[in-house]
Amino acid sequence: MGKRVLVFSDEAGCLTFKPPGNGVSRYFMIGTVTMTDCTVGDELLRLRRELAWTGLQLNQFHATTDKPKIRKRVFSVIAGAPLRYDVTILDKRKTYGYVREDAVYFYKLAWHLHFKYVAPQIVSSNDELLVVASSLQINRKRKVVYDAVQDVVAQASPAVTFHTAFAPTMSDPCLQAADYLAWAVQRKYEAGDTGSYDLVRHLVRTEFQPYLRGKLQY
Repeated sequence: MGKRVLVFSDEAGCLTFKPPGNGVSRYFMIGTVTMTDCTVGDELLRLRRELAWTGLQLNQFHATTDKPKIRKRVFSVIAGAPLRYDVTILDKRKTYGYVREDAVYFYKLAWHLHFKYVAPQIVSSNDELLVVASSLQINRKRKVVYDAVQDVVAQASPAVTFHTAFAPTMSDPCLQAADYLAWAVQRKYEAGDTGSYDLVRHLVRTEFQPYLRGKLQY
């Protein structure tokens, strides 16, 4: 018997293909947190209860809107957790025109590139795999995640047993950990700010950039 592997995913950046700035990101990223237990989620729940004793009521941890002092506490919990983080970073300016025309197709391509790269590193043929993504805005995106995982697992590890699930980020602190890690990496690439990234650098196992060597921009 193999092990049970849990993967929690989040994305950073937007699917809008316009010049970066004014809310439009240069990069689109798919990130996954891999673990064999949910210790980090338990610790984040414990932190929320601790903060509640100080009169601070939070429905969830969300890196974009949390205050710096809260982020510091959350990153401290994540930094000490037994997990790995992998992220695939796509420079949208280097995306072919026919891909840019269909945001959902681009989203599927991003997931496919990410999971094909990561899956052989995190699961073997005897393992069981659960991939949990935050509730997606449209049903087509849910199917994209399922199809991408199914296709890649079939190629990379044919015998693996896998399932996909979707939940609101608010409902699962492990998804909130994925949100924080994605935010840290996004800050590094979009703003050149590595302050938060440096706190969790030791957890980041891969930063895969399929378009890195491409020179053409569209």
